[in-house]
Amino acid sequence: MADLVTIFRTRSDVEASVVRGLLEAHGIPSVVASHLPQSLFPMVLSTLGEIGIAVRAADADEAQRIIESHRLGLAGGQVVRLRDEFETLEQTIGYRFRDRGLLEHAMTHTSRAHEDVSGGVVDNESLEFLGDAVLGLLIAEMLFHECPDYDEGQKSKAKAALVSTASLARLAEHLHLGDHLLLGRGEEKTGGRRKQALLADGYEALIAAIYLDGGIEHARAFVGREFASLLAEARQSGDAGQDHKSALQELVQARGEPLPEYRLVASSGPDHRKQFHVEVAISGEPIAEAMGSSKKEAEQEAAKLALERLRSTS
Repeated sequence: MADLVTIFRTRSDVEASVVRGLLEAHGIPSVVASHLPQSLFPMVLSTLGEIGIAVRAADADEAQRIIESHRLGLAGGQVVRLRDEFETLEQTIGYRFRDRGLLEHAMTHTSRAHEDVSGGVVDNESLEFLGDAVLGLLIAEMLFHECPDYDEGQKSKAKAALVSTASLARLAEHLHLGDHLLLGRGEEKTGGRRKQALLADGYEALIAAIYLDGGIEHARAFVGREFASLLAEARQSGDAGQDHKSALQELVQARGEPLPEYRLVASSGPDHRKQFHVEVAISGEPIAEAMGSSKKEAEQEAAKLALERLRSTS
């Protein structure tokens, strides 16, 4: 990069890595500046044992503002250090990573990876794939032990409801996961931190990261904590394993109204990870809408929301 300005110095390579990750998370590329003329690589110490982080002159002011906004100071200002970007998230989920790189990987959306010209940033799609499998196993295990009265069909429907995009996004919102997602500039501008699909994907990737870092027992403990109230809520309301589309159909028929109509509003994402946006209408009037990883899942969630709305107004 031309016209570089050194905006941060430290004697700690760990702190240097944190600062660079922070800047990159905000879309500002950086290099580690060296004062050694014979250096073959940019990541080396200066003659004073310091690491200097440099950015383009045009980014210098913004980079310094970002760094200052992430400092923690002790009384008297004697010691100042950068806080850990994921410390809050680790406290919230009740798990501390041995390999912080896994957590960063889990939070990295594909839009962020695509904007990295170095090719050194890897998105979380593979972790989402693994997390989906791990979550499916653990939820099936929970249903086996906690819902022995359910038949196979009820267990399958309950599992589909618990791991739906809407449910995962709801849990992700409770963890404020959107605040920690590493997004590209385009996704950031279009409200990516609030999108259900991105939240659900990040949640699955987080489960995979916990599994890889701490093993199945830590993943089981996390899923157990997260889904216990959701499962209890579903059982208490009779919602677990329920066919919402059938329930909605029975309700509108009892009212003498025509059958619900489900419409595909839009679909997005690659073929292996499509998200479907569906709305349900009664007598031509849209009642509710929802998203899911399949049309069936989206229709079930839309029917559930429509039931809640109709019952609340009756």
